[in-house]
Amino acid sequence: MFRLALALLLAFVPAVAHATDAGWALLRAGGHVVLLRHAMVTGSGDPAGFDIDACATQQKLSERGKQQARKIGALFAARAAPIDRILSSRYCRALDTAGIAFEDNKTEKFEPLDLLSKDAAAAAAQNEAVVKQVAGFSGDGNLVMVTHLENIQALTGAGAREGEAVIVSVDGDKLRVLGRIIF
Repeated sequence: MFRLALALLLAFVPAVAHATDAGWALLRAGGHVVLLRHAMVTGSGDPAGFDIDACATQQKLSERGKQQARKIGALFAARAAPIDRILSSRYCRALDTAGIAFEDNKTEKFEPLDLLSKDAAAAAAQNEAVVKQVAGFSGDGNLVMVTHLENIQALTGAGAREGEAVIVSVDGDKLRVLGRIIF
């Protein structure tokens, strides 16, 4: 049983490395959009009654998450992946991920990247605004959009680990995954 589990794990590692290398190749060329899930956090959800404008009431990046955010920024620089613009959810864990990772760039708050609304019509409007932003991007560098798992799943049909980058393009009213980078 142990050997089978080890064999499956070892078979998966080269696929992850290949996906990550392909993702960096896309970003080095510029002109792409990255949905970046915020880095690792403490706890498993925001407490009841949290305030979007008060970080003390929200889930925070863990020490490991802060390290992960620094690694994200260092790898973007080391891999020569240019950044034109950074948009972030207004949640502190997303803003902190962007601020730590990309300290030289000004992060802009973009409300449609906030956790998806429980209201179906509001959630659809959020997704539409994100797709519109992706469709309208035409920079020489890359657009990084820091958001949450639920948003990435709703937009692409795929999940993402904490701190994972999902490179996307527009495909109708959804986004298509072009590549991934796992940090």
